Amino acid sequence: MALKKFNFNVIENDKQARLGIIKTHRGNVDTPAFMPVGTQATIKGAFINDVIETGSQIILSNTYHLMIRPGVERIESFGGLHKFMNCKLPILTDSGGFQVMSLSKLNKIDREKGAIFQSHIDGKKFILSPEESIRIQKSINSDIVMVMDECPKKSKDYKKIKNSMDLSMYWADRSKKAFGNNPHKAIFGIIQGGLFKDLRIKSLEHLVKIDFNGYAIGGLAVGESQKEMFKVLDDITNLIPNDKPRYLMGVGTPSDILGAVKRGVDMFDCVLPTRSGRTGLAFTWNGRINIRNSKYQSDNSPLDINTSKFDLNKYSKNYLNHLFNTNEILASMLLTLHNINFYQELMAAIRKNIKNGTFQQFHDKYINKL
Repeated sequence: MALKKFNFNVIENDKQARLGIIKTHRGNVDTPAFMPVGTQATIKGAFINDVIETGSQIILSNTYHLMIRPGVERIESFGGLHKFMNCKLPILTDSGGFQVMSLSKLNKIDREKGAIFQSHIDGKKFILSPEESIRIQKSINSDIVMVMDECPKKSKDYKKIKNSMDLSMYWADRSKKAFGNNPHKAIFGIIQGGLFKDLRIKSLEHLVKIDFNGYAIGGLAVGESQKEMFKVLDDITNLIPNDKPRYLMGVGTPSDILGAVKRGVDMFDCVLPTRSGRTGLAFTWNGRINIRNSKYQSDNSPLDINTSKFDLNKYSKNYLNHLFNTNEILASMLLTLHNINFYQELMAAIRKNIKNGTFQQFHDKYINKL
């Protein structure tokens, strides 16, 4: 049976908001889409089949973490990441550049060699070049591969951001060459340039010349305000080729997602729903709930009476408060699943409203409420 080629089509527009579909040989992804984060070949606190049941159609895993533990060879010997973690969904892997900046004990950036760093686990030295990052992602059989880039911390230093962007573009060239040609897989370029419009545009123009299967907006969710983030999107999204998916990396809150969809973004990932779930923060259609709060000790209502999946509406806030305050593992599992399910309900509602031409009204109703 012939494998499907990677493909993306825009089906409907509601002003700048786009309804689309990504086709991969492992299945289709309806966009706008949210990708739960499976950093270390697992969605923390959830079975992958339950994640699929929420409506998730694609997940993200992390090159940096997987190369450190368990190591590429172990995953490759098992037949790739999908078999290793028993996941039938398409998997997007990031390049590891962000984690080198944020996690590694010591790191040095070399234009030719790449990122030279020590593991945050045991201090072991690694060298991650653009070619090595792509090799790892191909070896573990990723469906969507990200180019190696440098993700600088937020800065108003124009020269610093420009130098970083130039380096990322050089590495993008090398990443594309290392990826080669595989019509059944995809490689996305990453637009850098901080908060500077001219650098963002220059970065995008360079990436378009290389010609990628999709374009990600990187270097955000690093401390800038939501207003600053939306300004970058206003500057750049309409210039991204219309027939390629647009991916906002590491974002975000429900209101971040609503605002970004309004500006033409198609794909999102963030640890927020799972990490928050493990610490007692629930996302609901009426806003956020910190279930550890003592006021919920006498609240016998569920987080969301309308959520029927997994019988999540059978658990009261009173009971969940008890589980968290006694450090029971079930607490993290239930809220993780609840939050992933809410995020997928949100994405389904976004797609429905784009299709119906009512997204602007939906956006205005929930942008502050959520």
